[in-house]
Amino acid sequence: MQSLNLLKKYVISSQLFVSLMGTLFAVFFMLEQNLFRFPTVVLIFITFFSGYLYTKYQRHRLFKRILIFNVICGLFSAVIIYLNHNEIRLLKWLVIVMLGLLYNSDFLENYIRKIPLLKVFYVGLTWSLINSWLILPAFHPEIFVISLLFVTALVLPFDIRDMNDDDIVTFPKLIGVQHTKYLAYLMVFSACILSVFCLKTEFSTAFFCTSVITFILIFFSEDSNRDSYFSLWVEICSGLPLFFLMILKSFLK
Repeated sequence: MQSLNLLKKYVISSQLFVSLMGTLFAVFFMLEQNLFRFPTVVLIFITFFSGYLYTKYQRHRLFKRILIFNVICGLFSAVIIYLNHNEIRLLKWLVIVMLGLLYNSDFLENYIRKIPLLKVFYVGLTWSLINSWLILPAFHPEIFVISLLFVTALVLPFDIRDMNDDDIVTFPKLIGVQHTKYLAYLMVFSACILSVFCLKTEFSTAFFCTSVITFILIFFSEDSNRDSYFSLWVEICSGLPLFFLMILKSFLK
């Protein structure tokens, strides 16, 4: 029990876990495109981690320290891009960072998170641009749509979790929990079908296996569930495509 509490405190609640899952999701598409590079993986993880820390700790007494940490992460990321990529990659990265700031920044009078129903799509948009634009030489529309649909579907269970606490209109409040689940099912199913036509066979198979697990987790999503159900089990879905891909490759050897 103590180890589980330590895991929750220092990994899941620290934003390390969601950053790792987002990075693994991007690595999945990097491998599909035969473009795996370790410096790019480091860049993606730092971008996710610093972005989620910024979002979580804006109203915290440690925010000034977090801000300093974010500046250091930004400079380190710029160095990684300068040494391993080009100015176009730097521009792409800056655009994604700006989108993150627009999502949830208290210094803005109206930020994206305050706009009803837009939050789920905006999170999906940011992750999708990383997977289909930042890590690739040219924009990949199919990977963009697959990522957008899948990540948006994963955000919907979190709206179910927070439906009694959110002070803006969300899909569970507007159309109800069950219809929100139907919407998430449709998004995951559409992403899965698109992956069959656009990804290599072993990658689409891995994504199909992930979709099955995701369907099950969406089905059991309720606002009465423990927070770990969402922050651990639903969040882990982003890393499952790579996990299933590794299993498939080990069987095919």
